[in-house]
Amino acid sequence: MTADTSLASLALSELARDRALLGRTSTAERVAGILRERIAGGSFRPGVRLSEERICGALGVSRNTLREAFRLLTHERLLVHRLNRGTFVRVLTPADIMDIYRVRRLVECAALRELGDPPFRLDDVEGAVAAGEQAAAEGRWADCSTANIRFHQAVAGLAGSRRTDDLMRGVLAELRLAFHIMDDPRRFHEPYLARNRQIVRTLEAGDAESAERQLGFYLEDSRRQLIEAYPESTPD
Repeated sequence: MTADTSLASLALSELARDRALLGRTSTAERVAGILRERIAGGSFRPGVRLSEERICGALGVSRNTLREAFRLLTHERLLVHRLNRGTFVRVLTPADIMDIYRVRRLVECAALRELGDPPFRLDDVEGAVAAGEQAAAEGRWADCSTANIRFHQAVAGLAGSRRTDDLMRGVLAELRLAFHIMDDPRRFHEPYLARNRQIVRTLEAGDAESAERQLGFYLEDSRRQLIEAYPESTPD
């Protein structure tokens, strides 16, 4: 049994437990939400084929419901359908990563630029930083990655726009696909913990302009690090 096969079997067991989350009002959106979380968490890694039969059995949903969930996630660029082969977790290209970071700079930096007068409401941002620090202290690097995503979602959330929140949720979910290529998640995520904390301190001091500048350098360093680690060629 290969490592990917073993991981997929474990993911199906986890999906069976997720079945309780669907309740009586099972919908394609809820199925998509469960799969989105499992993909983001690495249960289904980029390039893996998703078995309709096994996922339907694990979640107790119809093929029509699952296929609609697949369509939603394909629209979000998390899955890709290949004719006569099935549905796969998408593999990002370096061009995808460049574009994701372009959007992140446009949204996250603008959220800080438009904050207005201090004090700023930083509860969600602070909570995400604290969660990341706690996860790192306990060696839970996958949870540290999740907390880091929450931090950036919270930064974008300072814009106070539901549309921006929805946009960033999709962008950051797609970005998680790229994180799976990092062989050493601690080496990748740990340096950014201190930078997250520094941005919070700068915002607490009321200096949104400096915080925006710090975030811009941060995003550029992260983008460069991912691009340098990314394979030169990726599957179609």
